[in-house]
Amino acid sequence: MKEKVKNIFFKIWYWYISTIDKNAEVIFMNYGYSKNNQKIILKKEDENNRYSIQLYNHTMAGIDIKEKNILEVGCGRGGGLSYINRYLSPNEVTGIDLNKKAIEFCKKKYTEENNTFLQANAQNLPFWNSSFEVVINVESSHRYPQVELFINEAYRILKPGGFFLLTDFGQSGELKMLEKHIKNAQFEIVKKENITNEVIEALSLSTPKRKVLIDKIIPTFLRGIAYQFAATEGSTTYNRFSNRYFEYVHYILKK
Repeated sequence: MKEKVKNIFFKIWYWYISTIDKNAEVIFMNYGYSKNNQKIILKKEDENNRYSIQLYNHTMAGIDIKEKNILEVGCGRGGGLSYINRYLSPNEVTGIDLNKKAIEFCKKKYTEENNTFLQANAQNLPFWNSSFEVVINVESSHRYPQVELFINEAYRILKPGGFFLLTDFGQSGELKMLEKHIKNAQFEIVKKENITNEVIEALSLSTPKRKVLIDKIIPTFLRGIAYQFAATEGSTTYNRFSNRYFEYVHYILKK
């Protein structure tokens, strides 16, 4: 029941954002990454999304994706995949999301020839075995009803030697179960990292801009919910990271 309520909420939220965000100002929905306020080099037009982009940059760090075929599962409104495509020179990029509105948005906004966006279920991916060299999943898998099915699907569609880059959060027991599924799928854990501190730092640094954007596009009576969703500093969601009710992990996995 809890997962059903969550899924209904996210579906309504995506619909709402798609309806009110006429200027495509919301293209990221992750919590971001910052370590000692170090900043990667970005173009001016990407500065407003710095911390969300830095989470993608950290997720991809250490893996050469140049000229490789990339799949993002749970691409949302496509900001992360757009960053990867523009900065990291992959061959082809494919994004899937269960939310129809999100995919419609991506198809309209990102028109490069090497982009493909599909509505699909992460637990039943519509691709042949060994189709991709890199699969990424950023802050999405915690919402899947049966995450083990997704982990197995990621293994199936990866080419031998391919990489699965996973970053997400959860409670301690949930993260232990996630790692159990990873091992059961026969992935090699190349790297495992706890990045909770870096996510908290990013949330603190990005709170002023997040609040400005929320106040700009969200009606007053919904702003409290929006602050929780965006994990602005002082919100219950933010505090759950700061008191370690939630932990944030990053994996580099190899088939």
